[in-house]
Amino acid sequence: MESGPVRTLVRLMLTNRLSLAYLGLVAVVIAKAAVDSAHADEHGSDYAWLWPPLVTFPVYPLLSALCRTAWRPDTPNWFFVGTVVASALLQSLALGALRQAVLARHRRSLRSC
Repeated sequence: MESGPVRTLVRLMLTNRLSLAYLGLVAVVIAKAAVDSAHADEHGSDYAWLWPPLVTFPVYPLLSALCRTAWRPDTPNWFFVGTVVASALLQSLALGALRQAVLARHRRSLRSC
């Protein structure tokens, strides 16, 4: 059974240890931000959601800027969390591809010895 491009992307994004660890970290940070913002006072709840974009930093500002041009200034609240999740999935895909490339190079170097 051949793996198609969608199956390969899902495998790189979700089924290796490095990607799963990163996605777990993002999930913990989002859950902590949700709990902290629910239990914080009026001014402290704004700072609870500072960490999820920082954890997904290299992709989040680019994706956010790209999508904000479509929504204009009045972006809905779900847009923020959706952008964080999409950024985390894209970075997880990049981590999976990086891991696969490093392992392939390692295997080639072992074969040449």
